[in-house]
Amino acid sequence: MQSMIKREDLNIASAVSDAGQLMGGQQLPPGEEVVQFENTLRPRSLDEYIGQQDIKTNLTISLEAAKKRGESLDHVLLHGPAGLGKTTLAFIVASEMKGEAKITSGPALERQGDLASILTNLQEGDVLFIDEIHRLRPPVEEVLYSAMEDYCIDIMLGKGPSARSVRLNLPRFTLIGATTKMSLLSSPLRDRFGNVFKFAFYETEDITQIITRSARILDFPIEEDGARRLAECSRQTPRIANRLLRRVRDFAQYHDESEITRAIVNKALVALGVDELGLDPMDRTILDTLISKFNGGPVGLNTISSALSEEEQTLEDIYEPYLIQLGLLERTPRGRLVTERAFHHMGFDFPAHRRQSSFID
Repeated sequence: MQSMIKREDLNIASAVSDAGQLMGGQQLPPGEEVVQFENTLRPRSLDEYIGQQDIKTNLTISLEAAKKRGESLDHVLLHGPAGLGKTTLAFIVASEMKGEAKITSGPALERQGDLASILTNLQEGDVLFIDEIHRLRPPVEEVLYSAMEDYCIDIMLGKGPSARSVRLNLPRFTLIGATTKMSLLSSPLRDRFGNVFKFAFYETEDITQIITRSARILDFPIEEDGARRLAECSRQTPRIANRLLRRVRDFAQYHDESEITRAIVNKALVALGVDELGLDPMDRTILDTLISKFNGGPVGLNTISSALSEEEQTLEDIYEPYLIQLGLLERTPRGRLVTERAFHHMGFDFPAHRRQSSFID
């Protein structure tokens, strides 16, 4: 009887996999995700991974302990701004555990069958990476509960009175979830992660090392002074640093230069519209609009959105965090307020009434 149930489970798992693929499951073909990973500048081991030292230390302890026990790593939740290396770390964990990384995202998993198709095709020690995990639909999220805790999923077969539930056993895998909005993650899902790591913005020294390493992989030398200058304009984010490096390399090759110097970096950044603080044209447009049209604020987000013809969500999620981090913008109960530093950076005189108001406060 037991062998018959197992054969039935295998047939059901196959059917679920086929159904999930028909419904738009995001499982990558075998080996394709590895090829995509190898063609990037991503580090392939924790030793190559630069920055986030606290995360590296704690993750190394968990990885080594799991290896000694012969178990898979406990599930991991990574949260923090985009571009700081969450996907890279997922690949590294898969490599350290001698498994493969399967990648998908919360919005891509529309139905329970989409997730079930991926889960039933995992092997022992594999890593399932779900980006933007806070955007999972509630029915799909519920499938993860039993998968994470008991390594099994329950599938309903049939309809009406003849419907029955069949439990499929899963191999022991590691789920790595990434989110940029921790507050939107439901408590039942958040509490099922054994390791929770918060990513911080990188120091200039770390970004400089990342740029130097990437330039070496691209086989295009860069001076230390040039790498540091580029790091200062990279918004403390490795993804932006590597993107700017590629554009500066294009600029250098176009002008028949054999090495990236500080002078070339400066010329390329001017051409790209990136200033010494890493502000791009849209960042400066926001500050210029607030200063020239609204005397520095306070201004409501809806008003700013209308003045710039830009969505409120885009302003709030993409542009404001870095401006606030640099101390160029403040969020107050009355609206957005441009700081004195922003006035000076944009070439404006700080209003006398603002200085007096600050003194009185």
